[in-house]
Amino acid sequence: MRFGFWMPVFGGWLRNVDDEGMPATFAYQRDLARQAERTGWDVTLIAELNLNDIKGPEADCLEAWTTAAALAPCTERLELMAAVRPNFRIPALVAKEAATIDHIANGRFTLNVVSAWWEEEAREYGATWVAHDERYARTAEFLAVIKGMWTRDEFSLEGRYYTIKNGRLAPKPVQKPWPVLYAGGESPAAKDLIARECDAYLMHGDPPDVLAPKIDDMRARRAKHPDLPPLRFGVAAYAIVRPSDAEVKKEIARITDVRASARGYASYQDFIKGSQLETQVSLEDYSVSNRGLRTGLVGTPDQVVSRLRELERIGIDLVLIQCSPQREEMDRFAAEVFPLVGRATGS
Repeated sequence: MRFGFWMPVFGGWLRNVDDEGMPATFAYQRDLARQAERTGWDVTLIAELNLNDIKGPEADCLEAWTTAAALAPCTERLELMAAVRPNFRIPALVAKEAATIDHIANGRFTLNVVSAWWEEEAREYGATWVAHDERYARTAEFLAVIKGMWTRDEFSLEGRYYTIKNGRLAPKPVQKPWPVLYAGGESPAAKDLIARECDAYLMHGDPPDVLAPKIDDMRARRAKHPDLPPLRFGVAAYAIVRPSDAEVKKEIARITDVRASARGYASYQDFIKGSQLETQVSLEDYSVSNRGLRTGLVGTPDQVVSRLRELERIGIDLVLIQCSPQREEMDRFAAEVFPLVGRATGS
């Protein structure tokens, strides 16, 4: 199993805590990435939003791709996974930018393809907005363009959304045939697209008994394309590692007290409206993003390791962790959990 973390480009993950001690500055992201490498982390996911959906649209947030490009020469081993949203991007330019960052990072740049959910953000930034299932049709064409540009000397496409005539891209990405393509989604349209076009499926937080049938379903969808390698699977999680149940409960109470602040609630409602989720979302899910608490990486080190083993048994090979404050909690996780799963950690 690989261990990743969300880069806190929004200044944190808790909608009920204004200042989490991890500012949305490049200096903080850079120092966190370097510390993560020293302590044994494998991957960081850099989310792409132009507005801050955690702290409120008026709050600071960093742009994902410029952040990833800046982190590439500052790191040596960490995989840099940047989210990309087709409604904000021209696919041929995305292919060019990704190939360039992949060279800067010496083959460590990957993409998380997100078909977008925040309609208000799209309006504010002049992006094209289409209905839910049509977004996935556009994403399929978007992926056809970037894959074609990455793998062919010349690429042309006369599509519904994009027209490319004799497109050339050099240099090609370091990774062959292309940088890893991650994606998530819970609607049938999303799942079919991911099974057909992507390399790994990322899921919102849920316990193993809920994740297992989702994995089985995606494996069945992938089996319809026997020429493709098996899908890989990742899940979001919010981590709380403490020496006792009492301390765990105290921390959960702190991070789920939605009465403390609710500035991000409007964007959260847009997320619920704009996504076709398979499960209801609670106020606790509101306070901690991506349903992270449901995954169950909460408890003593031994309890967290037990849950990690359950996740591994059902086929999860990547956990993408959020925590707060990020550096201190990641250091705790590395020091107390990594040794129990046989991973070396630094200082």
